[in-house]
Amino acid sequence: MSILQRIKRKTEKLKDRFFPLKEFNPNTLPWIDRPNPEISRFLRANPPRYNVPYDMAEKLSHWEQNGYVVLEKIVPEEMIDKFWGDFRELVGNPEKYDLSVRIDLEEFKPNQERNIKDFPKEALLGKYVKINDFHNSSVAGKKLMTHPYIVAFLEAIFGQKVVVMQSLVFMYGSQQPTHQDFPWVTARIPSHLAAAWIALEDIKIDSGPLYYYIGSHKMPKFDFGTGILFKPDSTRSPLEFASYLDQTSADLKLPKETLLIKKGDVLIWHAALAHGGSPITNPDQTRKSFVCHYSTEQALPYHRNFPTQIPVRQEYNGVYIYNNPLLPNAEDIFK
Repeated sequence: MSILQRIKRKTEKLKDRFFPLKEFNPNTLPWIDRPNPEISRFLRANPPRYNVPYDMAEKLSHWEQNGYVVLEKIVPEEMIDKFWGDFRELVGNPEKYDLSVRIDLEEFKPNQERNIKDFPKEALLGKYVKINDFHNSSVAGKKLMTHPYIVAFLEAIFGQKVVVMQSLVFMYGSQQPTHQDFPWVTARIPSHLAAAWIALEDIKIDSGPLYYYIGSHKMPKFDFGTGILFKPDSTRSPLEFASYLDQTSADLKLPKETLLIKKGDVLIWHAALAHGGSPITNPDQTRKSFVCHYSTEQALPYHRNFPTQIPVRQEYNGVYIYNNPLLPNAEDIFK
């Protein structure tokens, strides 16, 4: 990093400290989040690179109004089965691999990321488990998260080069309180964020399915006391954040929708869509899912945990995926 880049970064940190964000910067918003986006005009100037099986204009209009879209039956089952086979090998033989895992259970406090080798095998197959960035180890994961029909929509909403930010694999429902992603999953430009929820099986109502408030991406942002991003010195808690989102959604009469999609369907949602995990009413019912977060090269030109390093990157279907500098020997170990 050059001296000028270091000065610029320090200036940005000081600015964030003394003038914290209260809303997304209107000057860096994706085009579709700006007032009165002209979808037809954008698509004429920027036709999708892939011949998608859905109406792009209709999907973009739905996204602009509601903060999410569902792309039905776009991922072939064989792609999902290959990825899930890699996952089963990982959790079946954790002693052979290196990967970051978090399990939010009392017995594993403090709840923080650890190497998969540090957990008993039976715990990895239970609830409250988050398998982090498995795509770095699995080529099938890289191909799945950059499926052309997913990429086409992401390129349309951002109008820019797309990069992968992180991924999570879930066996069971998360049961997370209501939240938005951008306060925690944050690039240099917080509004340059979207997520894909790839269903790895048909989702059942008793599995603790995902829910979201339709149109909540347009509600006023919550102030953690340090602005809209959660930081170590924030004076307000994630539970206060959840309460604000639930109450504001009720006040604005935003409908709450439960996601019951099929294997091969994909939900893509906005950085600011309020969502969470419903309670699991059948403890034996799984909710297999692959959750992927994306940004733009402008907002994230580096691996999210190593902003001062030049990243080693791969490209799949026009999307950059950064290698994990912490575990270089684990990259693509599942061919």
